[in-house]
Amino acid sequence: MTYLNPLPELDQPDTVYDIVGVGFGPANLALAIAIEEHNETVAPDQRLTAAFLEKQPTFGWHRGMLLEGATMQVSFLKDLATMRNPNSRFSFVSYLHDQGRLVDFINHKVLYPSREEFHDYLRWSAAGVDHMVRYGLEVTVVEPVEDSAEHGPVREVQVTAHGVDGTERVTYRARNLALGTGLVPCMPEGAVRSPRVWHSSEFLHRLAEFPAEAPRRFVVVGAGQSAAEVADHLHRTFDGAQVCAVLSRYGYSPADDSPYANRIFDPEAVDLYHGADPSVRSRLMDYHRNTNYGVVDIDLIDELYRRAYQEKVRGENRLRIMGTARVTHIEDGTDAVTVHVRNLADGSVEQLTADAIVYATGYTEPDPSVLLGDLAGTCRRDESGRPLVHRDYRIHTDETVETGIYLQGGTEHTHGITGNLLSMVAVRAGEIRASLVARRRASVTVPA
Repeated sequence: MTYLNPLPELDQPDTVYDIVGVGFGPANLALAIAIEEHNETVAPDQRLTAAFLEKQPTFGWHRGMLLEGATMQVSFLKDLATMRNPNSRFSFVSYLHDQGRLVDFINHKVLYPSREEFHDYLRWSAAGVDHMVRYGLEVTVVEPVEDSAEHGPVREVQVTAHGVDGTERVTYRARNLALGTGLVPCMPEGAVRSPRVWHSSEFLHRLAEFPAEAPRRFVVVGAGQSAAEVADHLHRTFDGAQVCAVLSRYGYSPADDSPYANRIFDPEAVDLYHGADPSVRSRLMDYHRNTNYGVVDIDLIDELYRRAYQEKVRGENRLRIMGTARVTHIEDGTDAVTVHVRNLADGSVEQLTADAIVYATGYTEPDPSVLLGDLAGTCRRDESGRPLVHRDYRIHTDETVETGIYLQGGTEHTHGITGNLLSMVAVRAGEIRASLVARRRASVTVPA
């Protein structure tokens, strides 16, 4: 098999890319950067060709939760490149230098930048590889290329995308695929999003459109970091409204960010986890779930408790933590939402009338088969129906497919807790890039 000249312009007819990425969040952005840096250091005929397709009109990452004062939960050193290449021009330090804030940041003495600043860093990085990206295109299906399987297994796929405004349809051919569509917001059964029923992922967008000038009450459901941040923001923003935080445990629990617990986020932990027996993987996840899931930074817990206590001193009850409780039913109306909250200890039910309810109930992993069409049947799965994934993040496929289908997310069951987190994006991008280079070399047909 021969390869094209390097770095064709996007949308050139008959181009076959080394990889097409579906989605352009931090994971595929880190991969684009890794490919860009590879191409800057190798001969032209050894460069990788790549195209990334993103349905958003511009780069954006969790914009609905870019709350003022909210900070990252990972160190700035776990950016898009530093863990893979400390000399990268795409590092957070390089961004600070370019923006003229490096000295100021050093004087700030923080490891965890604001979410707003890190988002700006991500946008700055995306601008550096924008020649690889098409925005405003939503991938609808991936299909095998018929002529690529004429004399053997499928070696190429065709990726079809439509413009989100309905005016465009494009196709891309690729030897490999990187699925990085992100996590899917999770709503409890029976809860349907509406102008008064929100998921935390859309929080700021909904709040900007909120009709009530002087809301009376908000209900926030969830026990994790997002839930606590939403409750904090509403309590600070609307000083005349009551905020009722509903959580099934007694109160917010602190995240375990101690040094040894944090080793679960180390690159070496992925090797350990991937090579372990499924029963060991399950135990490791149970042991260390409190490093990330359903937990809150201790500083925020202390601040919320301080405010609630101060209100008690004043005889107020504007921040109400409803522990050992669960929302059992909601009635969504035009002017308000009625929320039924059941006390799990004594079974009593309280009815609250609220201006809005916010579900900070997390996310689920996307099902790759939705996009893969007929190719989904070639993907091997474990006993629970989850895709089997090689160490280099490729899905195990049967012998009829040689195309590499890489998962940028949705690998928690095979690669550990970092499968869906920022902590590993730089290292994972380097591993996928190395896999692409190795597979490319193995596939090249050397002319006689």
